[in-house]
This record gives sequence, structure tokens and C-alpha cells, in this order.
Amino acid sequence: GNTYEPMSTPLDPFDEVPEEMHPPENLAMVCPYIYRSGMPKKRNFPFLKKLRLRSILTLILEEYPPQNQKFLEANGIRLFQFGVAGNKEPFADISEDVVCEALLTLLDRRNHPILVHCNKGKHRTGCLVGCLRKLQEWTNTSIFDEYRRFSAPKSRSMDQQFIELFDVRPVLNRADARYLPVWPTMASGCKPLTESDPDNE
Repeated sequence: GNTYEPMSTPLDPFDEVPEEMHPPENLAMVCPYIYRSGMPKKRNFPFLKKLRLRSILTLILEEYPPQNQKFLEANGIRLFQFGVAGNKEPFADISEDVVCEALLTLLDRRNHPILVHCNKGKHRTGCLVGCLRKLQEWTNTSIFDEYRRFSAPKSRSMDQQFIELFDVRPVLNRADARYLPVWPTMASGCKPLTESDPDNE
């Protein structure tokens, strides 16, 4: 059921935003209950309140800014930090394990609504969203179009290579079917439990 859905419909972040509210840089809805952006600043906090976030997943390596930590504590928002170095040349490996753990966090609807961000909401966030799109069975063409739209004007070929080579199977094997989001597309073997109750078997 929808025990963990905080709202009956996900909030469109741009629906009737008052003028004094400022969305974070590069903010967008990835899919229901999952948002992406750059690092939220203090002036973005009133806007973020409107999203009724349960969690924030950050990909920055540095310590989370104290003012952001205070905002999370005041609003009961849980922080997941998966520090990833940006994929600049020379190519620094993004750990597939880290991306796998981050994706498992996104695939657990008990963490929704959730905001994913790095510093600019471009490359690291784009990599993670690209890997999520593989789980949603998007084509590489669509995945890279989206990646380039957010990373412009500097798309990184190493990021796109990472997405293309990323193996979703370990994520599928470890995802808890009880708490998967109900999305129209999901890679084979990763479906929410809806049909059978274990007691009836």
C-alpha cells in the first residue's frame, strides 16, 4: 500500500511559487517524490520547506554546511551523504559501490520525498540520476540527453561512460521489494511486491 507516501500526489516544485521563494540552482523533479538540485543556500530554505522533504541525499565530499544541518534538524529531514569526487580529468574513479548505495537510498520510498544534490546539481547529480534512469529502463540516448541538458555547457565524457558501463544488477539484487517506488518502468527483477502475500503461499 501507500503507507510511506507522504502526499497523495507529488508536489510540482514550480506550482504557484510565491515571488519571495527561491528554488535552489538547477532544481527539477526527477520523478515523483525525487528532486535534484545544486547545493541549497539559506535563501532556498523557505522553498525547500514547501517540498515537505523527508530526506536529502548529498554527493559532496566536504562536511555538510552547519546552516544546512540546522535546517535539516529543525525540519526533521534525514541526511544521507555519499561523498563522490567530481569526475574531472585525470579521471578519478567514482566508486560503483557508493553509487549502488545511493541508488538503494533512492529506491526506498520510506526516504521520500528526497532531494539529491551536489554543489552545482550538474555532474555528480547527473551521474546518479543517469544510473537511476537505467533502472527505469531509459535508452542511453534519452539518459545522455538529460545529462547534457543539466551539465551544459561542460558535459563530461567520463561521466557518460560511467553511466553507460554501470551495472544495475547489484542494485536490483539488493533492493527491498517491500519499499520500492511504484514507477511505470523498472528494470526486470525489480518490481514492487503487490500481488502475493507471503501468508497466502
